[in-house]
Amino acid sequence: MQGLVSNKEEIILSRRSHFLILLILPLTFLALAFIFDTPANIFSGLDKIIWAPDILLTDYLAVGGFGAALFNVSLIVLINIFIIYKLKVKINGAIIAAIFTLAGFSFFGKTLFNIWPMYLGGVLYAKYKKISFEQVLVVTMFSTCLAPVVSQLAFSADLPLHYGIIIGILLGTAGGFIITPLASNMSKLHGGYSLYNAGFTAGLLGTLVFSLMKSFGLNIEQQLILSSQYNIFFRNLLLIYFLLLIGIGYLLNNKTFKGYGKIFRYSGKLVTDFTQLMGYGLTLINMGIMGLISMFFVYFTSGEFNGPIIGGILTVVGFSAFGNHPGNSIPIMVGVFFGGVLKVWDIQTTPTIIAGLFGTTLAPIAGRYGAYAGVLAGFLHLSMVMNIGVVHGGTNLYNNGFSGGLIASILVPVFECFRKEE
Repeated sequence: MQGLVSNKEEIILSRRSHFLILLILPLTFLALAFIFDTPANIFSGLDKIIWAPDILLTDYLAVGGFGAALFNVSLIVLINIFIIYKLKVKINGAIIAAIFTLAGFSFFGKTLFNIWPMYLGGVLYAKYKKISFEQVLVVTMFSTCLAPVVSQLAFSADLPLHYGIIIGILLGTAGGFIITPLASNMSKLHGGYSLYNAGFTAGLLGTLVFSLMKSFGLNIEQQLILSSQYNIFFRNLLLIYFLLLIGIGYLLNNKTFKGYGKIFRYSGKLVTDFTQLMGYGLTLINMGIMGLISMFFVYFTSGEFNGPIIGGILTVVGFSAFGNHPGNSIPIMVGVFFGGVLKVWDIQTTPTIIAGLFGTTLAPIAGRYGAYAGVLAGFLHLSMVMNIGVVHGGTNLYNNGFSGGLIASILVPVFECFRKEE
């Protein structure tokens, strides 16, 4: 490994630097919230966000406004960074992926109210198994994809408020409790070829919960609430941030990009932690480059930088410390793009664009079986993800993770079959 992970003194300094680097984005969001909005607007908007149903797709920039959305994102990320710091958890690729995914989905689904029942479930699971909470922290962070279940039952299920809140919290806690053992088994189905394993697991859980809710006459209507007025602002902000990540990575890697080409040797299959394999500097460079590639995909498809698309970009950037790189991700995006051109969905719409971003959950397929296999995976993924939401009713925020897990479970055995015959 290179840079700050080369000796013990640098490891200590590196851990402190890790937290400072992770704090850049949430602190920037927090400052911008109060610079461009008033406290009154921020807190009234935050109230609207908390009471929103949160079913896919609910853009908090449209629901609560600019300041409230950024405030929600920044506080959720800051609290989680504090938890990681207090638990003395090492900053590795999985933690980075979890933090950036939290940041991304806090733009459209995760609130300061609806994520904590899953944490309670994770704590209870750790106590039941007599293990430390640190061992299940990452899975617990990802399990917050079930957050819409909590909000839906608490505020939008036509139940008395106190009953709704109690039932929502109980179901969210149960989800956080059982997702850890489920996730470890679900990964066997796709063999680690879908990066968003928690989304695959949560998709099955969400399907069960949604079916139960419908059985008791509690219907959920999917929605599409999107913003458009902050497009240029976030385009410029993200551009600066990703260039900054590349610059920091360049400095940490002894002011060179040397060694970055080695990242293309890795398929990205779970578990591929670039912080351990490549060093922190090269990992940051990869994150910044993947951020720029994601932005280009949005620009090329004439998309707008709204909450869900920002969430998709940040998630890709996070997983660029844990599996994604240009070589295995671009073929997936190309496949989704071709699907958007040839199929009935408009490639310029937000649902199709985020399928191209989140579809990079299938990047390990391209990394293992080649670019053509990746294009095919992306092409099939678009069809699956645009229809699979009706199964769980939008209760699973990681809808693409659910779709990706299914696609990988189908394609990988087929590819392996042909591989063995060669």
